[in-house]
This record gives sequence, C-alpha cells and structure tokens, in this order.
Amino acid sequence: MSHRIPSSVRALALPLIALLVIGAAFWLLASRRDAPPTPAGTPSAAHSWLAIYRTAPLDPASDSLRGGPDARLAQAIDSAAYSVDVAIYHLNLWSVRDALLRAAERGVRVRVVVESDGMFDAEVQDLVQAGIPVLGDRRESLMHHKFTLIDGLEVWTGSMNYSVGSAYRDHNVLLRMRSSALAEDYAREFDEMFVGDRFGPLSTADTPHPALTIDGTQVEAWFSPDDGVASRLIELIDGARSRVDFLAFTFTSDPLAEALERAAARGVAVRGVIERDQAETAGTDYDRMRQAGIDVRLDTSDGTMHHKLLLIDGQVLAAGSYNFTRSAEESNDENIVILFSPDAAAELELEFAGIFRAAGP
Repeated sequence: MSHRIPSSVRALALPLIALLVIGAAFWLLASRRDAPPTPAGTPSAAHSWLAIYRTAPLDPASDSLRGGPDARLAQAIDSAAYSVDVAIYHLNLWSVRDALLRAAERGVRVRVVVESDGMFDAEVQDLVQAGIPVLGDRRESLMHHKFTLIDGLEVWTGSMNYSVGSAYRDHNVLLRMRSSALAEDYAREFDEMFVGDRFGPLSTADTPHPALTIDGTQVEAWFSPDDGVASRLIELIDGARSRVDFLAFTFTSDPLAEALERAAARGVAVRGVIERDQAETAGTDYDRMRQAGIDVRLDTSDGTMHHKLLLIDGQVLAAGSYNFTRSAEESNDENIVILFSPDAAAELELEFAGIFRAAGP
C-alpha cells in the first residue's frame, strides 16, 4: 500500500526546503569568509623535523595580509609550553605580537631581543607594556637576526623579518627545525645577547654543536661576527662540482664574489639574482660578476627580493639572516644554517628558478 503526500502539503514544503538550502549556503559562505586562510607553505615531505615556508608576494591572496608563514609561526608559539625566545630585526606583525602576548598570559616565559631602531614600533611597545622583557642592541651595527626558539626544542629562522612587508610583499623563506641540539646552539646565541649583553664584536665563538646530524641529515649552525661565516661559504663554493645558484638581497662581499668567479672559471655553472635596488649601492659586486661571465640578474618583482640563499650542486643549501656583505661578516649579529639535504635543496631550487626566470639584466 503506497502513501502519497497531498499536493497541498508538497506546495508548502517545497518553498520551506528551498529556504533551508539557501540559508545553509549563505552560512557556509559566511563561515568561509570569516575563517582565516590556510597558512602558506607545506612541511618538507622528506623530513619530519624540517619544514620550509616561502612567502608568496605574487599571489593575490597575500593582499589579505593573513595566512602567510607568520601564521605558522604564530601557531607554534601558541603551542609553546615553557619558553619562547625571539631575536628579530623588525617586528610589526600583529599575528606574532598577539601570539607572544597570549603565551605570556598563560605563563610561558617570553623574552625578546630587537634591533634598537625598532624598539619603539607600536607592536614592540605592546610587548613591553604587557611586561614582556625586550632588549635592544643599543649600537650602530645591526642586530639582524630573525629567529625564534620554542621550548628548547624548535628553531625558526630564515630571511623573513616579522613584518607585514617581509611576510606578504617580499620574497623570503622561513625554516622550522625541530632539534634540541640545534636549539641549544641558538639558545647560546640568544643568551649571549639577552643575558650577557654581548653584541657584535663582543660575541664569542662558543656554539655548542656547530655541526650535528638530525635524522640522518648533516646540519651546521653558524653565527657572525664570531664564527667566520664567509670562510665556510667560500669553502663550500670552492668545493662545488656542477652548479652554484644564489639569491641575494645585496652582494658586496669581495671574497665571496671571488669564490664564485673561481667556480665559473673552472666550469661550474654559476647563476644568481640580486635585488635591483641594491645593485647600484657602493661596493656592489654585480658588475664585476657579470664581467667575469657569471649569469647574475636583477630582480624585477614589485616587492623586495630579500633572500640570502646559496644552493650548491643540488645537494646543499645555506639560508638565514646573513647577507653576502662585509658588515654581515664583521659587525652585525647574524645567523645562517647549512643543510646537506638534496630534498630541501630541491625545494628551494623551485624558489630560485621562479625568481631567476623573471629576472632581467
């Protein structure tokens, strides 16, 4: 026996169902609009201890000023249980500021070192007013670091300042590495500044684990001006067999330029991109490298090409705050991490390739 719904009931039910469907659709659209975008970048598939995040200044989504690599860092700070130490040249990202404030509110020890020129930025002063200890370097040379330590287990470093421009307008990289030994290296550097009040030439070469292995990957941590970073980079370039690629915000280090010229002279393919605005500064090595036959180009993007990236033979990458300059080598507080990882190098070769293709003379 079949049961049929009277036509009068169907006539009333259909408009009601339509309203429910339309309402659900509007609710779904609104919830998507209000939800923050998925943070940019994906962890390296080859290493559970390493994730590489790249900014995406050419992506229209960056105009939202949300969901960039800083969102990942803020999430990590929100997960901190014991301590967060930050050494940063420039901080005006509310995402990072708010995460640090939340961490302090729940009892996590938060300490910050900044370049004194940025001490009175509004976001930094928000931290000070909340009782978070913030120390400026108080000297002419730069406290140029861009790293964060979380719970003595996790290091975040790279070329990205914690600023709106750096995270959303410029080309940068942010690396997350999980290793208590590597974190100990960065903690020594942080305490040297925050506790010992030693910056620049007052720094001492006392890194606990300058060379270490993380899950089978060789890693080196270098700090300037105390560790002789340029000598190590020159050693790597001199050992290159097939190719050397670099992305440089600025390049004024004659010893590094000479190493690249030697590599090119012995048949190594040397390619690079320098930020256009920096190619005409005093002491630039752009012209001399071109005259030596190196395929070095100038960035053409609207934002700043802010990388400090060296890639060798598709096997080794070096990245951090360290510009390829004399001041980075001799006077600024800087760091660079060297990874002997084909997978990680390949990931940043993609970044190099995109910028190199778009660059011009």
